[in-house]
Amino acid sequence: MEHEFPAGEEPKREVSAATQRNRERTLQMNLPYVLFLTAAAVITVFVCVNFLQLRAKNTILQEEVASLEAELDSAILDNDSEYNRVMNSVDLEYVREVAVNELGMQLATTSQIVTYTVEDSDYVRQYSEIPEE
Repeated sequence: MEHEFPAGEEPKREVSAATQRNRERTLQMNLPYVLFLTAAAVITVFVCVNFLQLRAKNTILQEEVASLEAELDSAILDNDSEYNRVMNSVDLEYVREVAVNELGMQLATTSQIVTYTVEDSDYVRQYSEIPEE
């Protein structure tokens, strides 16, 4: 059996007790509760904006690091290339020839060569004179 309602009127539905309690609670929102929710929303927005700014700064810094690493690699390649060019331009035989013939130097004999064993270092620091044998 269908009910006919006058134009513009809708049938009233029965509302459950839980729904009624929620509606009453919503109507009872007082000023401190609204202020608390507003403060929570503002803090949340502030934290999100701050987070996004930090992410953007992190991305910029990562790009800068990548750029500096590429620049370092380029400088290392240039340095190695220049080192090899200089080393190849030196004629060691000519240097020995001038040292021996013009400057009167002599090649070291095996009795003059002193060998040192050094661990974990690229150089030897001399603190006193080497004793002559």
